[in-house]
Amino acid sequence: MVDGNRPRRVVVLAGDGIGPEVCAEALRVLEAAVAHERAALELTHALIGGAAIDATGGPLPDATRDACRSADAVLLGAVGGPRWDTLPPELRPEKGLLGLRKTLGVYANLRPVRARAALLDASPLRREIVEGTDLVVVRELLSDVYFGTPRGRSGDRAYNTMEYTVPEVRRVATVAFNIARARRRHVTSVDKANVLEVSRLWREVVTEVGKAYPDVALDHQYVDSLAMDLVRKPTSFDVVLAPNLFGDILSDEAAVLAGSIGLLPSASLGEGPGLYEPIHGSAPDIAGRGIANPLGTIASVAEMLRHSLGLPAAADRVDRAVDRVLDEGARTPDLGGSLSTSDMGSRVLDALAHAAR
Repeated sequence: MVDGNRPRRVVVLAGDGIGPEVCAEALRVLEAAVAHERAALELTHALIGGAAIDATGGPLPDATRDACRSADAVLLGAVGGPRWDTLPPELRPEKGLLGLRKTLGVYANLRPVRARAALLDASPLRREIVEGTDLVVVRELLSDVYFGTPRGRSGDRAYNTMEYTVPEVRRVATVAFNIARARRRHVTSVDKANVLEVSRLWREVVTEVGKAYPDVALDHQYVDSLAMDLVRKPTSFDVVLAPNLFGDILSDEAAVLAGSIGLLPSASLGEGPGLYEPIHGSAPDIAGRGIANPLGTIASVAEMLRHSLGLPAAADRVDRAVDRVLDEGARTPDLGGSLSTSDMGSRVLDALAHAAR
């Protein structure tokens, strides 16, 4: 937790595509929220992804690594785009994001999904199915096929290795159970233990961790079954604990419950600085047009205030401000409205100022 007597140090990695646009609005909100707490904020801007490739030749410069290691938190916009798609895998923008996660040691990715009353009709699912949805996907972030070895190509064959160790599973499971204990005390662990040996290890370790939390119910569910239940009965879930690959897919699926992928934040936590980012991508098709939804990035700022900057009251105010503007009918094009990115940011700022009175 941050020492309250010194400035909160935040590194901003705006990245590519719509990243700079949504980060700009989130920073306006962050600065206002921190100022209301009479706290100091120190911002450092650095390069990642395609922007870093263009400037330095690599997706994660050493200067960015060093700045992030010494920060209290990191705000990320998005990385990637078609202009870099032809680069070798080790030079792609996404490699910078994976390297950043490894550098910061952020092994638990939290993706909250809440169906807001004002947006129930924005979801492709029926109102009666979505209403009341309030879940958190806890995704392991530093192992699985994304980092497993060996991997590569041999002749006409390509391969990646799905692997986990007991300590890797134990630490992310502990995060999930602690979150559940502060919510509705129910963890659903995702695996494919009927087929995969690595999933059998996952299930064994999660079960063992669960014994230390007798007040938290634990269920195990195969990933294909859970993918179906997420759209059939999403209100039945509280905390969903998932390996990296399964969690990546399931959290994006869960995003439709809220009405737009542009609404949802994420927090990646470990032993050092937290990494905060919206779950959407760089959206190169709308980059520079000023129509991207900044609410996912603004909500990520709320998670940063709560988990890394030691300002939970400010986090709650930001969340209430987002709810207020949506209740009042503010909508960007992805939600069927016409507000620009900056207009939506201004609406949240106004709501935040009203909440502070």
